[in-house]
Amino acid sequence: MENYFNYFTEIEEHFQRRWGGVLRLSPLDWVLIETWKEAGIPLQAVLRGIDITFEHYERRPSKTRRVNGLGFCAQEVLAAAEDMKEAAVGSTGEPDKKSAATQGFEPETIAVYLRSNADLLEAAESPENTIRAVARQAAKSLRELAADTETKSVLRLEDLERLLTVMEEKLFAALLASTSDDEIVAVRAEADRDLIPYRRKMSAAQIDQLQKQYVHKRLLEKYRLPRLSLFYM
Repeated sequence: MENYFNYFTEIEEHFQRRWGGVLRLSPLDWVLIETWKEAGIPLQAVLRGIDITFEHYERRPSKTRRVNGLGFCAQEVLAAAEDMKEAAVGSTGEPDKKSAATQGFEPETIAVYLRSNADLLEAAESPENTIRAVARQAAKSLRELAADTETKSVLRLEDLERLLTVMEEKLFAALLASTSDDEIVAVRAEADRDLIPYRRKMSAAQIDQLQKQYVHKRLLEKYRLPRLSLFYM
């Protein structure tokens, strides 16, 4: 697993540079980035896919429709990822790996991040007992992880990320169970509307994943709950 902890900001800044201005990414764009990250798409493949998309656009004789979202880059991103995978076949040697410290992810920094999220979880207000209980248990676990992180000379970021993923999944399950069907349907309808320009460029599996992530994002925003992954540091 490649650890690109600046994955989101690198993609946003690169897309803005190619677009030629400060274009704020939509919630759907952020969900798409998260989908690529979870699928293990290398950062360089995403950046290359963005470049190729804009190169194709710039060669078009008619430019009435701009590349106004990352969804327009989806096909080229996947193609670039496949090209990188094929190029790696038969290669020898181990890639250089930066330590957590050189990436700015020292144990002390991570501990601060974990405790900050614990504070947010404890402060979350929800009328639902299930959400409050899961949030408080997650906060307790985060504080224990923070203390454990500070005592380790060698930190395995992948192991920590797996634990945080499990905690997020429990939180999402509680949110979904405590939210009415009507509200979930309304959020999915909102996602469907935002997806209209991109549907022809994505597979059914991609669209399903985007809808799922979109619902998660909206529920977290509703209860002012944080993402727990290290990718959000």
